[in-house]
Amino acid sequence: MGALRIILTVIFIIICIALVVLVLMQEGKAAGLGAVSGAAETYWGKNKGRSMESKLVKITTGLAVGFMLLAIVLNLNVF
Repeated sequence: MGALRIILTVIFIIICIALVVLVLMQEGKAAGLGAVSGAAETYWGKNKGRSMESKLVKITTGLAVGFMLLAIVLNLNVF
C-alpha cells in the first residue's frame, strides 16, 4: 500500500501546481473595469475571451474537486 500512497501524493502535488497556474491565468472580475479597455473590445473578442475563461473555470473546478477528494483520501491513513 505504500506505493499507492506515493502515487496519490505525486498526483496531489501535480494537481496543486496545476491549480496555482490556472488561478493565476484567470482574469480578475473586478467591477467597473470593463469600461477601461474601451474600443479594444469587440463582439468577437468578448466571446473569445469568455469561451477561454469558461474553459479555465471548468478545468479549475474539476481540479479543485480532485484536490479535495485526494486530500480526504490521503488523510484517512488507510494505507
